[in-house]
Amino acid sequence: MANFKLKLHHKILLALILGAIFGAIFNVSKYKLEITTRVDKTETKSEVVERWQKIEFVDGETKALKATFGADDQLKILPYFSKLSAADKSKTIVNVTLESGEQKSFANVKLIDKVKTIAVIIKPVGTIFIRLLMFVAIPLVLASLLVGAASLGDIRKVGRIGAKTLGFYLITIVSAISLGLLFVNTIQPGTRLASEAREKLMVSFQHNVQEKIQQETSVDLIDMLVKIVPTNPIDALAKGDMLAVIFFALMLGVALTLVPKNKSAPVIHFFDGLSETMIRMVEMILVIAPFGVFALISSVVGEFGFEILTTLGWYVVTLVLGLFVHQFVTLGILVRVFGGMNPVTFFKGIRDVMLIAFSSSSSAATLPVNMECCEKNLGVPKEITSFVLPLGATVNMDGTSMYQAVATVFIAQVYGIELNLAQQLTIIFMAVLASIGTAPVPGVGLVMLIIVLRSVNVPEEGIALILGVDRFLDMCRTVPNVSGDAVVSVIMAKQEGVLRKATPDAV
Repeated sequence: MANFKLKLHHKILLALILGAIFGAIFNVSKYKLEITTRVDKTETKSEVVERWQKIEFVDGETKALKATFGADDQLKILPYFSKLSAADKSKTIVNVTLESGEQKSFANVKLIDKVKTIAVIIKPVGTIFIRLLMFVAIPLVLASLLVGAASLGDIRKVGRIGAKTLGFYLITIVSAISLGLLFVNTIQPGTRLASEAREKLMVSFQHNVQEKIQQETSVDLIDMLVKIVPTNPIDALAKGDMLAVIFFALMLGVALTLVPKNKSAPVIHFFDGLSETMIRMVEMILVIAPFGVFALISSVVGEFGFEILTTLGWYVVTLVLGLFVHQFVTLGILVRVFGGMNPVTFFKGIRDVMLIAFSSSSSAATLPVNMECCEKNLGVPKEITSFVLPLGATVNMDGTSMYQAVATVFIAQVYGIELNLAQQLTIIFMAVLASIGTAPVPGVGLVMLIIVLRSVNVPEEGIALILGVDRFLDMCRTVPNVSGDAVVSVIMAKQEGVLRKATPDAV
């Protein structure tokens, strides 16, 4: 009993639960605002106002009333003020009438923001944790993939593994989208949303929607293929362009097999040493994983709370149910049938991966952990993980593609738009392309959703309906994103006859 020690995944799970509780206790109030005014060129003054009856924005020169907001309009006040130009802010007077009847007036207002609690203030701890994982990812991919390609030797073998990998990734993506469409058409969550809730959501989040709609969103498959070949590999490394880095590492690794061994060996040994060093660095970073997870979860719950989940309950249930079935049934069947591995053993082996993915909402940040767990827990050799997993983190987004399909049909249902079979097939096709073109970082799936909405003529403004729960669902859909990558790595190792015995408790 004296030697009892919690394993890493238990620590992370405990941190996740405690973080959610901490965030719920120290939740950001929707009835408080911090107003910062400029006293002079160098000094500012902040004051917290709460429980107001109304807040008026008045033109300081003409005294004309510009806008009025009520007691429940915090989410409308913040975007209204942020959109004002610096000149307009300087001449706008903010009049606040409190519930007590007391009136306050603010001139030269510089900033209006929510009052941050300790749960939100500690978010930088989680951000540092994610950045630590992401800064390891690129050198780890470069070194591991180069050594893996060099060890494979035959370029035809690289091509064969690459073609099979893409084929299995396509299977997981299409199955995820199809499953999502099945659930959303069966449950019909869009028809269950009350009209009052719809109007409130549209008004509350409309300001964020316009910014995302104005972003350039398109998927050009030819351009995507062309950009895989970097004109400057150093620039690709600096920008974290994963597909370009993969291409460069593969080319360099294969070229090393054509160089005399006395010259290629030192280069391969160097990158092999770099790869091992990066793995050790990942282990060092994972020591602070519970603290990072605690900070990330508490900040999310502290800022957004759980209230929005009840408003969009049917939509959330539909997507989470689809993700759950895909994660544990579809992927479980694939790893059993094609990988010859017990699904229970598989999921035990990637426990840390799933928890880090849920906490960080980033496939890229989870990549180093995924590589370590697949090699040490699942018995997948480095030459397979170094190729399959970085590629998957870039092109295989099972959860994101399912989300885009479910969200599109949900929004169409809310607007009373019936999507026929041809349109739903279009959703599958566009969601696959959007999945391939989605960067492995938090929140980008929402921007790519606009492409899918446009393809079937569903109003883009409808994403305002789901914006409030996107952060939580982004966490959920990242789990099958990274799990699908791990499944395919096991399958490819089995197909190549190099899969070792799994030891799921190794890490």
